[in-house]
Amino acid sequence: MKGFTVGKEDERIRREIGVVFQDSLLDPLLTVNENLKARGALYGMSKKELEEAIQRVATLTRLQSFLDRPYGKLSGGERRRTDIARALLHTPSILILDEPTTGLDAESRKSLWNTVLQLQRETKMTVFLTTHYIEEAANSDYVVVMDKGKIIVKGTPEQLKNDYSTDSLFITPIDPVNFKEILKQTSIQFIEDKTLFIIPLNDTLCAIPLLIKYKEYIASFEVKKSSLDDVFLEITKEKGE
Repeated sequence: MKGFTVGKEDERIRREIGVVFQDSLLDPLLTVNENLKARGALYGMSKKELEEAIQRVATLTRLQSFLDRPYGKLSGGERRRTDIARALLHTPSILILDEPTTGLDAESRKSLWNTVLQLQRETKMTVFLTTHYIEEAANSDYVVVMDKGKIIVKGTPEQLKNDYSTDSLFITPIDPVNFKEILKQTSIQFIEDKTLFIIPLNDTLCAIPLLIKYKEYIASFEVKKSSLDDVFLEITKEKGE
C-alpha cells in the first residue's frame, strides 16, 4: 500500500490512513479543540506542528465557529465534521469513512457530503466509503456492492446503471383505457400501474419522439433517469432476496 509492504512497514502504512468510525472516539466533555489536541498528541507532533495541523483541518472541515464548544453539545453534522478533522490531523493520503451519515438528518447529510467532496477535490486524497445508502455512492469513481462479505458487482456508477437499470418515461394519459389500447397495437413495452404507464427507455432522449407522437393523449409525464438505488433493487431481485 502506497509503496509500503504490509506486515513489514505497518507503522508507515498507518500514517497514510485516516479513519472515521461509525461511532465517535472523541470525549463529549472536552471541547473540539481539546479533543483534537489530545488526538494529535498521539502522532508525536510538536506543539507548533499540532497547532498548525488543527488550524489546517479546522479550515478544511469548517470547524472554526465551534472549536471551543464541548463535543457533546454539537449537532450530529458538526460532530461528524469534527470526526473527519480528527482523522485528517496527520495528513493521510487515504481516508476511510465507515457509514458516516448514520443517524444524521437530510440537511446534515448534505452538509457532510459537501465537506467530503470539497476535501477530495482540494487534497486529492483517496476516499473509501462504506454505506447502506447506495445512492450516496453516486459521486464515486468506483462502486463495489458486497453481500455477506463477497463482491457481487463492481464498476463505475454509470456502468452499473447501464448494466442493471434503465431510464423510464412515466405517462399519465387523459384516457387510460384508450391509451392502453393504442400502446398494445405497437411494439412498445410498458408497465401499467393503475392510471400510470411506465415505458423503459434506452436513455432519456428516447422519450422525445414518444412524447411528440402521443402528445394529444398525455395529461402529464415525467422522465426519470436510473439511479444506484434502482441498481441495488435489480441486483437483489436477481438474487431472489
